[in-house]
Amino acid sequence: MTTFDTLHDDAVAAPRAKSERRNGAASRLRRVPLGLAFSWLILGTVFLWAVAPALFTGYNPVEGVGGAQLQRPSADHLLGTDALGRDLYARIVYGAVHSLTGAFVAVGLGLAVGTGFGVVAGSVRRRFDDAIMRAVDVLLSIPPLLLSLSIIILLGFGTVNAAIAVGVTSVAGFARLARAEVVRVRRSDYVEAAFGSGGTFASVLWRHILPNSLTSVVAFAALQFGSAVLQISTLGFLGYGAPPPTPEWGLLIAEGRNYISTAWWLTTAPGIVVVLVVLAANRVSQSFGRAAA
Repeated sequence: MTTFDTLHDDAVAAPRAKSERRNGAASRLRRVPLGLAFSWLILGTVFLWAVAPALFTGYNPVEGVGGAQLQRPSADHLLGTDALGRDLYARIVYGAVHSLTGAFVAVGLGLAVGTGFGVVAGSVRRRFDDAIMRAVDVLLSIPPLLLSLSIIILLGFGTVNAAIAVGVTSVAGFARLARAEVVRVRRSDYVEAAFGSGGTFASVLWRHILPNSLTSVVAFAALQFGSAVLQISTLGFLGYGAPPPTPEWGLLIAEGRNYISTAWWLTTAPGIVVVLVVLAANRVSQSFGRAAA
C-alpha cells in the first residue's frame, strides 16, 4: 500500500471513529432511566440551594414583610408566606443547607465509625469479632428514634447534635454490612492466592479486600443519606433540632401544622421537598447497588 493510500484510509477512519464515539455516548445517555435522571436533578437542585441560596430567591428567610401574612402561593411568593409574612420558598431554599449538612454529618459519622468497626470485625480473630458484633447487636436492638432522642438530651439541641445522634444510630447498619462484605471477599480465590504468594495481611487488606468490599457500603451510604434527611426532619419537627427562626425543613412543617386548615401550603410544600429528596436518594442508591452487583 502506498503512502497516499495510507493517508487516505486514516482520513476516512478518523471521522468514522469520532462518529462512533458520539453515537456511543448518545446511546449511553438514552439508556439512563428517566427516574434516575430526575432523581439526580432533584439532588443537584437541592445541593445548589445549599451552596448558593441567594441565586434562587431574593427574599430574606428570617425577616417577614408587613401585611404579607399567610398569603397564598402567587407570582410574588411562589409557595406563599407564613404567619409572620416570611416567604416560604425562601425559607425552604435556605433551609437546605441545614438539612443537607446534618445528613452529610450523620452519614459521614456512620460510614467512618461503622465501616471501621465492620472491617476490624471481619478481619481479626473470632474473639474480637464476637465482641464487636455483640455491641452492634445491642445498638440494633434499640429503636433509632429512641436512641437519637437519648443522645440529643445528653448533647443538647441543634442541627449538629441531631446529626450526631442520627449518625450514631446508623453505625450498627454500616458495621454489619461492612463485616459481611469483608468476610465474603476474604474467602475469595484471588485473596487466598494473594496470601499464598507471600502478601502480608495489611497489603492484602488494602489492595484486595477493601476495594472489593466497600462498593456495597457506598450504595448503603446513599440510602442512608435519604434516611438521615428524614430522621433529622423528624427531630426538627419534634423540636429537638435547630431552634426558631432557623429555616430547617422539619421545623417548617412543625410551624405550619397550626395553620393546616387555613394555610395548607405551610406544611405541604416543605413536606413534598423532604419526600422528593428521600425518594431521589433511594433511587440513586438503587443504581449504585445494581452497579455493585
